[in-house]
Formats: sequence, C-alpha cells, structure tokens
Amino acid sequence: MLDRINKAQKLINSACEALGRRIDIMEVCGTHTVSIFRNGIRSILPESLKLLSGPGCPVCVTDQGYIDTVLNLADRNDCIIATYGDMIRVPGKDHSLETKQAKANVKVVLSSEDALQLAKDNPEHTVVFVAVGFETTAPATAVVVREAAAESIDNFCVLSGHKLVVPAMRALLSGKNDNIDAFLCPGHVSVIIGYGAFAEIVEDFNRPCVVAGFEAVQIVDGLAEICRQLSTGKAELTSVYSAVVSEKGNIAAQQIVDECFEPVDGYWRGLGKIERSTLRLNDKYGQFDAFKRFDISETPSEERKDCRCGEVLCGLIDPPVCGLFGQTCTPQEPVGPCMVSSEGACAAWFKYGREKIHKR
Repeated sequence: MLDRINKAQKLINSACEALGRRIDIMEVCGTHTVSIFRNGIRSILPESLKLLSGPGCPVCVTDQGYIDTVLNLADRNDCIIATYGDMIRVPGKDHSLETKQAKANVKVVLSSEDALQLAKDNPEHTVVFVAVGFETTAPATAVVVREAAAESIDNFCVLSGHKLVVPAMRALLSGKNDNIDAFLCPGHVSVIIGYGAFAEIVEDFNRPCVVAGFEAVQIVDGLAEICRQLSTGKAELTSVYSAVVSEKGNIAAQQIVDECFEPVDGYWRGLGKIERSTLRLNDKYGQFDAFKRFDISETPSEERKDCRCGEVLCGLIDPPVCGLFGQTCTPQEPVGPCMVSSEGACAAWFKYGREKIHKR
C-alpha cells in the first residue's frame, strides 16, 4: 500500500509542477473530508494543490428555512418529530431541536423504519420524519413511504429534505465557484446513482470527475488520476472505486426513488435555490408529504450574517477564516451546521486541522 501511495504522490507532484499553477480540487463528500484529515493526506500534497470541502454534508446544506419549519412543527402538540441524531443540534433562528426535546415529542431514530414504527406505536399523534440526506438515504425513505401506504398508516408523513448531488455541482460551476478545477466525487452517492451520473459535469464544464473510496490509498489514487487528467488537458470521467461503484449504479434503489419522489426546485445553504435539486414525494404518495399535510411552503430563511458556513460549503473559504471558528463556534456550542455534523467541514477542521489556516 505504501508503494502505491508513493507512486501516486510522485504523479501528483510531477503533474502540479508541469501545470505551474495552483490546482483546486473539491471533494464533494463529507466522509472524504474527514478521511483526508484523519489520514493526514494534506501533509503529503504539494502546496500548489488545494483541497476544497464542498456541499457534501447533508445536514450542512439543509437550508435554514427547512430547519425552522421542523422547529415550528415541534411546537405542535399533535406531532412527534422523528429525526436522525445529527439534526438535533443544528441551530434554527431561535432554538434547536435539542432545546425542544424536553417536550418529549422529539425522538431520535436510527433509521426510517424506526420513524414508521413510532407512528405505529403512537396512533394518536402524527409522526413527522425529518428526511435529510442525498441519494444514499432516499431509497430507505421511499421504502417506508411505500410500506406506510400498503398498511394505511395515516399518521405518518415525511418532510423531505433529500438533495441531489449533481445539480449542486452544476450550481457551483455556474457561478458560485467556477475556480474549481476538478471533483473528487462521492463514493456512497455513486453506489446508488452510478459514476455515469457525473458525465454531464465533464461534458458541459470540462472538469475531471473521479469517483474514489474512503481509504487513504483510494483517495490518493483519485487525486493522482485527477492530476494526470489536468496535466494532459483532457477532462475525463473515471472511477477508482470499481469494487463498489458501477457505471449505472443500483437500479433497484433508483426505481423505488423514482416511484415515490420527483425532483423539484429546492433551497441549499450557501447555494440558494437550485432547479430540480430536491426530492419531494409525488402525487401518488402525496398524503405522506408533510409539506402538503401541514400546508407548508418552502421558503428560505435569513442566515446569521457572521456565520460563513455557506462560503465553506461552496469551497470559497477554509473554516478557520470564519471569525466565529473555534471562538464563538465550537462543537460544544455550534453556531452553524458545519460545526454540528460529524461530516461537517468545520467540525473536521476543528478536530484535525486548526493549525492549517489558509486565508483566501
């Protein structure tokens, strides 16, 4: 393995030297961000290669308006909020779900099935499942929606905040950060959608897209492949995660998502409104859509102006550049979602890389 890493490192160094300029590579996946820090990968890269953390943390990219909608539903006496644990501490306008747990109507679940079971066990309440995540978790949400329909569990609904990765990448290159030279594409998402889904980024924006796994050697291999492409001037779509990721992905998972959801315009933290980037339950399963059930319109909310999570998610700044980082905003007292989630860039920088402050 060490020989493989050394070989990849030499390729990276020679490509960067040949290009003679700074290279900005964005890792889209939050798990990549954490793995890069944990394995000390930055320490073996040339100074001219900069890794940018992108919108790959589902909790982080969830718009402030969605968070505030969840908090408003938590104030209702007829609802039980079922949420994954990493959403509990995300700050809303005034509070977080953590501060509302005392009302006993906020329940942390480990799976979408747990949320559905809550509805079965509490027929006198409407259980609202806070469904966030990318294409990786959307199939599991679709499964329980279909199950709820089959069993006529009418007191269950989903507040879908599921996001689609490729539209976000397009939005970045279309104006938010067109300085990105290439993408290290997410492994988990690619298992579902297939690496072929990123072809449009290569074709429309002439940016290399390489899917990689999460072990150190896989990440370094992916970076080496990107550098090779940049040095030749030819952008390609490649996967160095072939043991897990296929070109077409998980067809069965895609089919159940297509059966239950449809892509709609949606709001992202830092990226604003992106066309056809959010999954909403379609008319066939509309009775389980919390937006429809409670007549909620998704609108953006104003974020704290001193919190720069949006810029972090676009790869415009490293977290330590934010004036709140490590001072007002810490994992114990987070101000923004990027410090809350274990996959958040700010949390990763705080844990592993506070001494590496790159001001831009």
